Amino acid sequence: MPRPIRATISLSALSHNLQVVRNHLELARPGSQDKTGKSFKPPFIWAVIKANAYGHGLENGIRGFAGADGLALIDLNDAVRCREQGWRKKILMLEGFFEQADLPFLRANNITTSVHHIEQIKMLEKMPAGKPLDVFLKLNTGMNRLGFRPADCAARFRDLLALQKQGRVGNIGFMSHFSSADGQPGAIDEPLRLMRQAIEGLPGALSICNSAATLRYPSLAFNERENWVRPGICLYGASPFDTPTETATAFGLLPAMSLRAKLLAVQRIAKGESVGYGATYRATKNSRVGVVACGYADGYPRHAPTGTPVMINGVRTRVIGRVSMDMLTVDLDPVPEAREGDWVGLWGQNGPHIDEVASHAGTISYELMCALAKRVPVDIEE
Repeated sequence: MPRPIRATISLSALSHNLQVVRNHLELARPGSQDKTGKSFKPPFIWAVIKANAYGHGLENGIRGFAGADGLALIDLNDAVRCREQGWRKKILMLEGFFEQADLPFLRANNITTSVHHIEQIKMLEKMPAGKPLDVFLKLNTGMNRLGFRPADCAARFRDLLALQKQGRVGNIGFMSHFSSADGQPGAIDEPLRLMRQAIEGLPGALSICNSAATLRYPSLAFNERENWVRPGICLYGASPFDTPTETATAFGLLPAMSLRAKLLAVQRIAKGESVGYGATYRATKNSRVGVVACGYADGYPRHAPTGTPVMINGVRTRVIGRVSMDMLTVDLDPVPEAREGDWVGLWGQNGPHIDEVASHAGTISYELMCALAKRVPVDIEE
């Protein structure tokens, strides 16, 4: 029999969150009678499913985001799996390809790739003419991670145009990534200026908005170009922001991952006694302590301190002491009716929001989602 711990992935929550993003963008669309006299179409959406769909499972991401215009990820094997699972719409490789041998697979599976390094262009030059690959030229506008400098954009665009004429490259677009769209107002101004300056006069689609930019600056997704937004964390029901007003709930997002485990035992401890490794918690009064069948080997953060919230029988209480490999301990005084066998909501449905757990643990919800261990049984909720 499996240990009494379960994760639940809600496909309906994934679909709901995608629709929330679409609705949010639609509200920002300029009217057909704006000062330019143009009618702006809604942007297309890449649903980002890298890192095993942020720990939710690749196949679940494919199903939950069936309404997306495309999927974006980083692993070519996963992209091929998407095709094998029946995905027929666009796929984008966010980090592009890594070696010459990748190119036939991109072609055979009709996969769009980013191009962020001169070596990738050299590999495209060696590729035999044939079915062209659609590409997004990636620019470094301040993230200083991947991408060409804006000053080199025109030259690299000419390189790709030459490959387009040879039948190696198809459509050419442009992309970048904001480092601080979740930061202070004005943090995106300089990256945006650099991007606009670099691509001025150059035709092609544009993809620049991640989750934070999509939610906070949705109007950026509307201009004369074909636009693609790339939401990630918000599609899984978490917020990219650390502000009291821009919560996932405020945006109408639903948690797609829930984690719960049962109480294995109830201990009665006296005032002054400690709980867990290192004796980091000492009782200030005679207390009841619950032992929960979840630890850091299951993906719960070891660094979650005393005070990290949990829910038992609809009542909010807290983690106490240090998280162990296979167990954690919780304060049962607020839940006097709690008994062995009761379920403890660790995050998601019937638990605290994953963003709140992450905040207490000094991390972000992305990490908690991706850290869910393989040993945790997963239920799929339609």
